[in-house]
Amino acid sequence: MPGRYYEQWAVGDVIEHALRRTVTETDNLLFTTMTHNSQPLHLDAEAARASEFGRILVNGTFTFALMVGLSVGDTTLGTLVANLGYDKVVMPAPVFIGDTLACRTEVTALRESRSRPDAGIVTFAHRLTNQSGVAVCACLRTALLRKTPP
Repeated sequence: MPGRYYEQWAVGDVIEHALRRTVTETDNLLFTTMTHNSQPLHLDAEAARASEFGRILVNGTFTFALMVGLSVGDTTLGTLVANLGYDKVVMPAPVFIGDTLACRTEVTALRESRSRPDAGIVTFAHRLTNQSGVAVCACLRTALLRKTPP
């Protein structure tokens, strides 16, 4: 399903995104090195094994980016003008290599754009869970979306 235009949303709309993703060692390694994150918990199996987690932790910014990415096809694909911000980002539980992650989105606010009559602002509450249903990341994403073309 492509993204929706501003007027197609209502506060309280909920989407359980069908697209899920199993995190691989390559995902974590590439993202962590591409972003120059030298945290041993993400890259060093021995250091991670000695930590309280006992194994490599998936990079939290990868987890966050994956959550947003899983939502795009159902929310903003083809209708986005710009993401205006991400608020209240939380990571209540760790993500490990091999976890399968799924995203749920709820619309929490809508308002007309004051500066762009052809667009409106939608606030999405995204929640990412692992295969056991444990929340691993959540945020509010504020997006400027096009209105339906005339």
